[in-house]
Amino acid sequence: MTIRSGLVTGALLGAAWMVTLSVTVAVALSFATGGAFRPSILLSVLWGAVAGAGLVARPGREALGAVGAAVLVLCLTPLGPMRAGPEVGWLASGLGAAILALSFAVAKRPTLTDLVPGENDRHAFEAAVIRFLTGFGYIFFTAIVAIPFWVMLVTSTKNRAELVSNPLDLSVDLSKGTELFRSYVELFADFNFGTYLVNSAFISVVTVLVTLAFAIPGAYAVARLRFRGRAAFSRSILLIYMVPMIVLALPIYITFSVTGLRNSMIGILLIYPVTTIPVALYMLQGYFRGLPAEVEEAGLMDGLNRLQVIWKITLPLSLPALASVSLYVFMIAWNEFLLAFMLLDDPSKFTLTRGIASLNSSEIPRQHLMAGSVIATVPIMALFLGLEKFMTKGLAAGSVKG
Repeated sequence: MTIRSGLVTGALLGAAWMVTLSVTVAVALSFATGGAFRPSILLSVLWGAVAGAGLVARPGREALGAVGAAVLVLCLTPLGPMRAGPEVGWLASGLGAAILALSFAVAKRPTLTDLVPGENDRHAFEAAVIRFLTGFGYIFFTAIVAIPFWVMLVTSTKNRAELVSNPLDLSVDLSKGTELFRSYVELFADFNFGTYLVNSAFISVVTVLVTLAFAIPGAYAVARLRFRGRAAFSRSILLIYMVPMIVLALPIYITFSVTGLRNSMIGILLIYPVTTIPVALYMLQGYFRGLPAEVEEAGLMDGLNRLQVIWKITLPLSLPALASVSLYVFMIAWNEFLLAFMLLDDPSKFTLTRGIASLNSSEIPRQHLMAGSVIATVPIMALFLGLEKFMTKGLAAGSVKG
């Protein structure tokens, strides 16, 4: 019996899905409830293989329901793929078993939909494997992003006594009510975080505007105009990123100290665009090359000069690229730490990253540091998710060389 046999493939993918989901559900429920949910790898492999092979041999909703019910019952016994600790109540234990059973049934049905019990062709076999890898990728990358954020969020809602007594308890006690947000209130009341937010927003917006003011004409010139050294300039745009910023830190610090630009907003607004203009140039020139030159030539024939062509024709056609570049530059400026840490000493001029660094002290409770990190993360996350379609469209278009 080869690996392309539906029974073998179903057993292997069933075992892989059960291990993946039992670990995922156990970790998620442990975080959410504070109880101990433990996956059993060997039992997950066993029952997942049996369920996967069974679903291939007897496809249909009835078989799927039977598998889900079997997983649910098994999880309530010591022989299940996931077990709850003795301190976990029956309600949470039953909920965990139901979640695992439902998620396994939902994941397995589309994965095995094209398989037959006998020998499968290459297309059906590869499609089943790709569907599993796709689902596993979604779960894995969601976990590595969500788990650190959850730890950060939960830690910010606890007090020092709770963190010391049980630092591994990552559940949220909703009975505390508004007391959960005490750290956030204290950050704005006692640690001047409102000023840090305003400073970061102002610096990031100005950095975006300055970057676009230089990058748009520069990228257009490289993409459309003919001049000596154009090819060399186009290829060398990103050379600045070959030099680590830590190497430039000392010269920048000395220069800004001598010129009086250190510890000033003007100094930050001068140095930030230097780090963002090259990548904006690179992204925009690729997009401009992909625009049809005939549209701009028609504008020139209608009496528009070159600047009017850029303003009335090129920029409206480039809105997806401009949105993605603006978002990317904003994220760079918002999250930048090294230059802000090195150049800013006055708390009234701190950016968010610099302000959060000032919370990393033994005299300041750890939950305040986590709350500051949440405050810095949520706005940029919301902005990115809201403009993601422009980000992906602009990046994809800018990567195509016309």
